Amino acid sequence: MRDCIPVRESMRADPMRGDDHGSVSDPPKRNSVPNAAPTAGRRAAPARVSSRRLRQRFFFAVFKGAAVLNGLALGIVLFFLVKNGWRAFSWTFLTQAPRNSMTEGGVFPCIVGTLSLSLGALLVAFPMGVASAVYLSEYARAGRMLRFIRFGINNLAGVPSVVFGLFGLALFVTWFKFGVSIVSGAFTLGALTLPVIIGAAEEALRAVPGTYREASLALGSTQWQTIYRVVLPAALPSMLTGAILGISRAAGETAAIMFTAAVFFTPHLPGSIFDPVMALPYHIYVLATAGTEIEATRHLQYGTALLLIVLVLGMNLAAIWYRARLRKRR
Repeated sequence: MRDCIPVRESMRADPMRGDDHGSVSDPPKRNSVPNAAPTAGRRAAPARVSSRRLRQRFFFAVFKGAAVLNGLALGIVLFFLVKNGWRAFSWTFLTQAPRNSMTEGGVFPCIVGTLSLSLGALLVAFPMGVASAVYLSEYARAGRMLRFIRFGINNLAGVPSVVFGLFGLALFVTWFKFGVSIVSGAFTLGALTLPVIIGAAEEALRAVPGTYREASLALGSTQWQTIYRVVLPAALPSMLTGAILGISRAAGETAAIMFTAAVFFTPHLPGSIFDPVMALPYHIYVLATAGTEIEATRHLQYGTALLLIVLVLGMNLAAIWYRARLRKRR
């Protein structure tokens, strides 16, 4: 005990050991200079967040402006057509054939021809497009050949429609001897819309979760059974998006059908798929460029254009409704 007394006294006497009660003193304070960087970072963080928000608002404003501009352009076109073409709409215009050198009457044969060509093109292109997408997405191996096929499909989407019209004239009208008919026009329009449908169908197949395929294969299904019973039903609603785009393009084409399906004038409805037809896009072209009295038929030109937009919109709405119904079933 006597030996411990000097040690205690030395601890009390040493200021670095502790206070008068013998406790260990607090460590020396750190230099405050290194805290300047975190403080500056905390001050710069709100500035960075504010800059990001400004950029976000700017790009949102640009996107919103683009959407408004597109809607405004569509509204102007519709207003112009309605203003100049509403006088043409009547029961006679919708249910009768043109007469008196197409300066009077209606466009009923043109409506039937447009619907026939559009639906025929869809029947040709949709099965082929889905089959091609299934091969590219499910069976084809990644490599140079697959890249070459996709490159060809992408280039096919950029070919002008008049080239498809000349192709259809040479192949379907002349080589297969279908003549100027609905079937020639449907095959030509089907080839025209095929790249759009292939792209949409392939994206729809990629969007199906891989767990669907794994679960089906784990239960003993073959690859074809998995595709037919699991993958295709799940992707079908999204595939109809490509069908909608294909119908819209096929219904408004002129150059592709003027060599293969459409005629200047016919008062009769087609009796078979090997008969020629009148079509709304080609009828507008005829009235505006080759009619006998172009100025006297201005209201018919605008009325026919407005009717074509309404017809395409109606077909699109029907396809959209069917797509929504399929999605509800899932």
